Amino acid sequence: MNTSPAPPQSVCLLRLSALGDVTHVLPLIRSLRAAWPEVEITWVIGKGEHRLLDGLPGVHFVEYDKKSGLGGMWALRKALKARLGKRKRFDVLLQMQVAARANLLSAFIPAKLRVGYDKSRSKDLHGLFINTRIPDQPGIHVLDAIGSFCEPLGLRQAEVVWDMPVPAEAFDWARAQWPDDGRPVLMISPASSHVRRNWRPERYAELANHAAAEGWRVVLCGGRSDLERELGDAIMAKMELAPQDLIGKDTLKQLPALLSRADLLVTPDSGPMHIANAMGTKVLGLHAASNPLRSGPYSDVRYCVDRYDDAARKFLGKPAGELKWGTKIEFDDVMDLVTVDDAIAAFERYRADQTLGAR
Repeated sequence: MNTSPAPPQSVCLLRLSALGDVTHVLPLIRSLRAAWPEVEITWVIGKGEHRLLDGLPGVHFVEYDKKSGLGGMWALRKALKARLGKRKRFDVLLQMQVAARANLLSAFIPAKLRVGYDKSRSKDLHGLFINTRIPDQPGIHVLDAIGSFCEPLGLRQAEVVWDMPVPAEAFDWARAQWPDDGRPVLMISPASSHVRRNWRPERYAELANHAAAEGWRVVLCGGRSDLERELGDAIMAKMELAPQDLIGKDTLKQLPALLSRADLLVTPDSGPMHIANAMGTKVLGLHAASNPLRSGPYSDVRYCVDRYDDAARKFLGKPAGELKWGTKIEFDDVMDLVTVDDAIAAFERYRADQTLGAR
């Protein structure tokens, strides 16, 4: 890794959400700290995302509540100025979110060098709030785009390391949920916050029934929202054998530990997909609304179902290769393109690889 001739003393990161995207920021932080162990890193982040990453070494978190509006932005500026003291501004701001609210919020963060996205990824007047852009590298994963934020600083993200900050008691809780009896575990996290990315519950149930018939333990997980509870209940109603239901029973600190106990996670494009990947768990991702090469599990997409090109042709009238990189195809029923046979085939690919000793 190259080191910058003039390392900054202070770096501020702006990435408020979501759970999966803030997970993608961890390798960037590892790269910054590997090159500059003494650099002060401040991260402006959302409340839930802070709960997930609390305890990350060498990072000072400052929460911003999206519901607080301009008042919250002024309060943030006051908190940052108090942290900066006589320095008055950060050496570097990494503005890693292009939504209008985040762009406006960045104006309340004093910084000399303001690094933002390249023009192809910019929107909502993003260019007005930055003075340096990351390289334009089309066709790369979201994590690699975030990782490239260190390049204007003279660095390169040479390796991808997460090291999620998960306390020992979270692993203790996860170990207590079922015995280590040798049965492989299929975990299902069925809900994305983008409801058009979600699969039908009866299809999850058919996949779960197939796994259970092969001797797998099936575990449902998810948050405390009504959507997740209703989706979990609908899946269980269609299953032949009752799964272990952990929906709404874990905390954000326990979630990574829980996901690490699965052999294979089934999920649409969602935060748990990326957290599981960061914890080393293989993912059977269900993709039609989004491109797995851009936003699938970073380490391994071998067990993903990819119907993104089919969705592009059906709903947008052109192949995926002709779409702007990152285009979402979030139409009603788009996830119906992902069949039960697709998911079972992906599940069996995983089983075959384990039989052959693949890693």
